[in-house]
Amino acid sequence: MIRNVENKDIDKIMDIWLKSTIKAHDFIDEEYWNENYDTVKNVYIPMSDTFVYEDKENIKGFISIINNEFIGALFVAIDCQGNGVGKKLIDYVMNKYKKLNLAVYKDNKKSVDFYMNRGFKIVKEQKNDDSGYVEYIMEMHCN
Repeated sequence: MIRNVENKDIDKIMDIWLKSTIKAHDFIDEEYWNENYDTVKNVYIPMSDTFVYEDKENIKGFISIINNEFIGALFVAIDCQGNGVGKKLIDYVMNKYKKLNLAVYKDNKKSVDFYMNRGFKIVKEQKNDDSGYVEYIMEMHCN
């Protein structure tokens, strides 16, 4: 089931964010993510429309949309990756928004491939100001 995030979910989604972002971005020092934890939790999550995917047991992943079009976060618990949770979350927001865009690190090949397989196109390549790593800006026009 996909639903809106609730205050009681914040610690769980932040746990998913930290563990899965460190795994997905092993080319960036883990300390960078630890330093950004509070900003994600206290700035980006509150300013986003965030949706969680949960089953009977627990939250398995979440997606956050900023300004009705920017995917600020899409993270799936490490032990649930490859089971379609990310696809369900993307499909859910594709039906809610007219256009979606995102930034993804070029070196995060698994995520780049995931988004391309969902219909996103690379529209720009740039250096991320905070980390210094190259990222793609990808977008998709939805139904």
